[in-house]
Amino acid sequence: MSTPTGFMEYRRELPADRDPLERIKDWEEFHAHMSEDQLRTQGARCMDCGTPYCHTGIEMTGGASGCPVNNLIPEWNNLVYRGLWREALDRLHKTNNFPEFTGRVCPAPCEGSCTVGLIGDSVTIKTIEQAIIDKGFDEGWVTPQPPKVRTGKKVAVVGSGPAGLAAAAQLNKAGHLVTVYERADRIGGLLTYGIPTMKLDKAVVQRRVDLLAAEGVEFVSNTEIGKDIAAPELLNGFDAVVLCGGATKARDVNMEGRELNGIMPAMDYLNGTIKSYLDSGLADGNYVNAEGKDVIVIGGGDTGTDCVATALRHGCKSITQFGTHAKAPLERDPINNPWPQFPNVYTLDYAQEEAKALFGDDPRAFSVLTKKFVGDGNGNVKELHTINIERTVDETGRKIYKEIPGTERVWKADLVLIAVGFEGPENTLIDQFGLEQDRRSNVKAAYGKYRTNVEKVFAAGDMRRGQSLVVWAINEGREAAREIDKYLMGSSVLP
Repeated sequence: MSTPTGFMEYRRELPADRDPLERIKDWEEFHAHMSEDQLRTQGARCMDCGTPYCHTGIEMTGGASGCPVNNLIPEWNNLVYRGLWREALDRLHKTNNFPEFTGRVCPAPCEGSCTVGLIGDSVTIKTIEQAIIDKGFDEGWVTPQPPKVRTGKKVAVVGSGPAGLAAAAQLNKAGHLVTVYERADRIGGLLTYGIPTMKLDKAVVQRRVDLLAAEGVEFVSNTEIGKDIAAPELLNGFDAVVLCGGATKARDVNMEGRELNGIMPAMDYLNGTIKSYLDSGLADGNYVNAEGKDVIVIGGGDTGTDCVATALRHGCKSITQFGTHAKAPLERDPINNPWPQFPNVYTLDYAQEEAKALFGDDPRAFSVLTKKFVGDGNGNVKELHTINIERTVDETGRKIYKEIPGTERVWKADLVLIAVGFEGPENTLIDQFGLEQDRRSNVKAAYGKYRTNVEKVFAAGDMRRGQSLVVWAINEGREAAREIDKYLMGSSVLP
């Protein structure tokens, strides 16, 4: 370990984010950086525990625990403390193909499982991870590493999000000829269209895509499998196919007034802004602008939070984010949310911090259920009617919502964004390939095997597991690549 008493000698520190009132004026990443001396000090707080739960990557009674890609966290924390940054980068890349993505957008379940967090503040794992990979690029240590030998086997990867890119990277490393198909005009899947630029600069995504291309991965954009290329044609042209198309079917709300103008899916709103920004710096106007509008976001998750941040940068008049869940406690519940699960505690994410700085309060309204939308007489939404609810869980684990009489309220709204999750993958590919689905409509393929009911077709990421984290998608893409390599070659040296 770095120093046996590091966690007692040094306090947890995080890089200072840019001022909220300044950063909402642009679309740049909002995180600042720490000095190398500060990072070495933070690395010294890692105790190299006998059982380092930070990298276990398991799910415990519905809660995440540790890093899904099993990052060797104590090892690279120690190497950073010792100033051995190049060696730390090598350790980091052993388990994670894209630490520049997870270091920016992952909620860091590793930190929630840090042993130091049992008696104080956890190690700043995510910050150190990003610092290692950013330094690696800055120093020119991250260079194309094409395979020395090609197997001649051809693999098609459908979808260029984190699962697809991870699968492509690993399969290419094994020497296979990999072609990645993406229906959008840019490669990256939700890394490009889905996560706003202030959380993940698209130049960071493109830098990795360019690196993979230099290593021999072929990328084909503007091509939708199932429409531009039929499923049988793809099967005939490749030795294996891995489906990483994501869980892109947005869940909607079915209630009075849903047909009114000004009510739209959150991802349409986010992606319209992202594309316009990338195409023209928003000059083309090809996006829904929240400027001067009273905006309501229905949904308390990450997508809803990104909508809040985007609306603020548009210059909205007001912003409110509804969640059906109750306000989280200030401290971890030791019974229902024990260590080493990810702690469910009250925090301000970047967008809520920005809204509070601008409007004076957390924009979230907790335990709120929308009852109906009301129009202005011209087909446009004018207001929402809500009621507060109490959520309980019955003996079977089913969530039950009970309305609280007397808590009815009317909210002004010019723009309503629906961010209540996703129902699973779209059916075009599933139907054409004749794939079996699980009870949640995801492609049926056992975790750890990733094989579907169709010969030589595999599935990974959100398309297989449902809506989840970027780090879980990377995990599944890597593991699916290993199984495909076994299928093609009889064995595999991939991790």
